[in-house]
This record gives sequence, structure tokens and C-alpha cells, in this order.
Amino acid sequence: MCRNIKTLFNFHPPATTDEIYAASLQYVRKVSGFSKPSKANEDAINRAVEEVFIATQNLLNTLVTNAEPRNREVEAERAKARNAKRFGLENRD
Repeated sequence: MCRNIKTLFNFHPPATTDEIYAASLQYVRKVSGFSKPSKANEDAINRAVEEVFIATQNLLNTLVTNAEPRNREVEAERAKARNAKRFGLENRD
């Protein structure tokens, strides 16, 4: 649905509140269709972002896994390689 929302679970160090808030904001923007809501919709959007933020934080706090935590730098390099392959940018620097 939203390619810009990143996986937040099972990383070391854990996701920050800023990362969780950014994902919540992106989700609400995508669902609502508003990147910048009107004054009439601003309160509803802000309330939705806060509710999604709380639900996401609760979810991340209750999930369990036996897998080793992922390394952010390694995952970023993998994503960069996937994007280079996807968009044909392998030989560019």
C-alpha cells in the first residue's frame, strides 16, 4: 500500500517515537488522500495520526520473535541494492 512506510519491528536499536509517528502520518495521509488537510479536516487528521501512532506503538511493544534483531545499516544497504536493480542504477555513483 505505502512503499514509504518502513518496517519498524525487530531492529536494534528499536524504532524511535519519531519513526513511529512518521509512519503513522504517512499512513493517514495515504488513507485520507490529504498531504496537507484543510482547516476543516485538520483536527480529524491530527486525531487519526495520534490514534494510529498509539496503536502502532502498542503493537510494536507486544510483538515477539525468536529472530535476531535486524541491523539498520545492513537493511539500508539491501534496500539500496534492490532499488538500484529495480530502477537500473547499478553503475551510477
